[in-house]
This record gives sequence, structure tokens and C-alpha cells, in this order.
Amino acid sequence: MTRFIAIGLAAICLTGAAQAQSATLGDSAKAVLGSWEFSNADRDKICTATFKSDASKVGFTIEFDANCANLFPLVADVAGWTFPDNDLLRLLDANGKALVEFSEVENGIYEAPTPGVGVLFLQNAAAAGPAPKPAEQMAGNWAIVRANKVLCSLTLTATASGDDAFALTVKPGCDPALARLNFTRWRIDRDELMLAPARGNPWRFEESDNGAWKRVPESAEPIMLVRQ
Repeated sequence: MTRFIAIGLAAICLTGAAQAQSATLGDSAKAVLGSWEFSNADRDKICTATFKSDASKVGFTIEFDANCANLFPLVADVAGWTFPDNDLLRLLDANGKALVEFSEVENGIYEAPTPGVGVLFLQNAAAAGPAPKPAEQMAGNWAIVRANKVLCSLTLTATASGDDAFALTVKPGCDPALARLNFTRWRIDRDELMLAPARGNPWRFEESDNGAWKRVPESAEPIMLVRQ
């Protein structure tokens, strides 16, 4: 009996060693080694995920910073990761079940629509850029300007207005075309500031120099959003 137990234990050890040896890094996996920004779509929840080449029970080792589980409770169940070439980057639980499945949408940016959580993102530092500014920092008086002429003055507030947006007020004296748009809300969407009208598509602005924001796509006469 002792002999059979010893043989069984040896077989288990050999199996574990074989699994560790079979966990090899392909080109896709090698490209994500290191630390990445782990965030939601609005980037108001951000932490760090570090992909390592050390073999784990279900692939390779991944570590999250201390606050990550508070922001994204599902990461507490992540026991490893895999990224076969020409496949998805998966975060796995201890049983090998995929909890999150990332696909590359741009160079250095991966996204994962995740039921019950929303869209999650992985970005390297160069792709991520600076974190979005808190609403309290953006709140205040602003002007929409074109060719050094003020077209409309408005106030961005830090008062929540649903769907991760905040209320804004338009001051009297706007250019009629802008007044008809009737901007009512604003938000930061990843690295863009959005002004949402009562109807129609939002105006999008990217941060420019000196704290100003430039409307995108850019026109022949750039439209700027400038703090007053």
C-alpha cells in the first residue's frame, strides 16, 4: 500500500511539473507582460494589473494592486491568465473558468464587455494617458470660443445628472445656433469631455494646451472650450 501511495504521489508531482512546463508564452502573451492600467469605460475606477510569466495552476500569475478588489470585486477570484496567439486574453478563476475575456481593439488597448460589470479595459501607460479629471476640478465657468470670439458661456457643475454625467447651465447671450442645441449635461468619457444637448449627438472635446479643450473632429476654424 505504501508503495502505491508513493507511486501516486510521484505521478501527481510529475503531472504538475508537466503542466508547468507546458505553460509556455507565445508572442501575444509576451506582449502583455508587465503592469497595465485596469479600468472601467469612464476611467473613474482605475487600478493596476501586473501580468507575470510565472506559471500558476490555471496559466500564468497575475497580480492586482491592493485597491483593485475594492473597485472591481471580481478580481478577488482571478487565479491566473492565458493569452494563446490569435485568441482572447482571459482572466481565469481557480477552476480555469474565464471571468473576463479581453480582445485587442487598438494597439495597446484591450476591452472586455463583462456581464454584470460593464466594459473593462486594459491599457498600457502610453495608450492610457492621464486619468480623467474629477468633476470637482472641471466644475466652473467655461466658454465655447471660435477665432477668439465667445460663442457661448456656460457653467459645468459637479451635480450628478444620471448616467455618470453632470448638470450644466447655459448663460444668456449664446449664439442662436448653440442656444438651439440646449446643452444640458456634461461628462468625461475616457479622455474626452462631452457636452450633451437635449437632443442630438454630443459635442466632444480633447484636452489641448493651457487647460483648454479642442472640439473633435477638428474643423478649419477650431472650436475651443476655455475656462473663464
